[in-house]
Amino acid sequence: MSASVKAVVYCEGLFGEQDGKTANGLVRHSEKYEILSVVDSTHAGEDAGLILDGVRNGIPVLASLAESIAHAGGVPDTLIFGMAPADGLLTESQRAVLLDGIDRGMNLVNGLHEFLNDDAEFVAAALLAGVMITDVRRPKEMKDLKLFTGRIFDVTCPRIAVLGTDGSVGKRTTATLLTQALNAQGIRAVMIGTGQTALIQGARYAVALDATIPQFCSGEVEAQVVSAWENEDPDVIIVEGQGALSHPAYLSSGAILRGSRPQGVIVQHAPARTMLGDFPMMPTPTAASEITLIEAFAETTVIGVTINHEGMTDTEIGRSIDEHELELGLPATDPLTRPLDRLVDMVLLAFPELVDGRVLTA
Repeated sequence: MSASVKAVVYCEGLFGEQDGKTANGLVRHSEKYEILSVVDSTHAGEDAGLILDGVRNGIPVLASLAESIAHAGGVPDTLIFGMAPADGLLTESQRAVLLDGIDRGMNLVNGLHEFLNDDAEFVAAALLAGVMITDVRRPKEMKDLKLFTGRIFDVTCPRIAVLGTDGSVGKRTTATLLTQALNAQGIRAVMIGTGQTALIQGARYAVALDATIPQFCSGEVEAQVVSAWENEDPDVIIVEGQGALSHPAYLSSGAILRGSRPQGVIVQHAPARTMLGDFPMMPTPTAASEITLIEAFAETTVIGVTINHEGMTDTEIGRSIDEHELELGLPATDPLTRPLDRLVDMVLLAFPELVDGRVLTA
């Protein structure tokens, strides 16, 4: 598939929210699909970019799938399920919308843990309509899964992991923006995706870690990093984080640290988030405590902090950046409200050897 494949993203009631992160990510970046609209009746009539980042991007949010099809002037190729609930399961109302899309002749992309190719109703509907269902999180066959081999030690370019203090805190967005910004400055950067959204976006090197048998998680991360290094000859590899190392429910960060062996880590943190997103019985850790845990767990160094500005004014963002820099002695920035040069400088400060290969632009 190419970016010419036209798609609608279904995200009823959750666009711009934590559990709407797949839709949020696709609106910001997709190499695979041209996103025509987002379905969410609670934001109907609004601009998707304005909701997410305060900047119009021309992608409308519409009240229903029927309105999205009318807006497209015909039935788009693909309907993407844009939500990522903690339980990974469909509700009855969501099932109805997805089946409606199939009946209208749309291919379906599903990022949930619930595999719709195993659901008799969905299989029959897809067969009747002549469309495909893609279950993005379906694991590889056992024979294709990879154990850790140690080949990561042959990778000579720096690896930087973007970890965080919670799930759905902006790690993938920061990793994507950092990769794009480094490439724009002539530093060859490749991103390794580790979740379903990166796979849907079209990442060339990616694995859905939370759907992988734990014994193979570090090996699957290692294999993606090694493949990227061998195929792309990058100056630096950026690895998307998952969950948080401190998180009581998610284990993926440990496999990312073990499998990619990053020399540097950037910690993404939402200062205004007092409790974990999907686990309100647990307080959100501080950036300082997460850094201590990461550096105790792995042979690596945290090189900076990136701020998720949810629930903060611009003045509060600036104050938080300053406070984190002062407290931690590390550079800090918000990639979505501050110049991306600051994010690049964070990396160049930690890895000055990258400057030598940079193609300076006017």
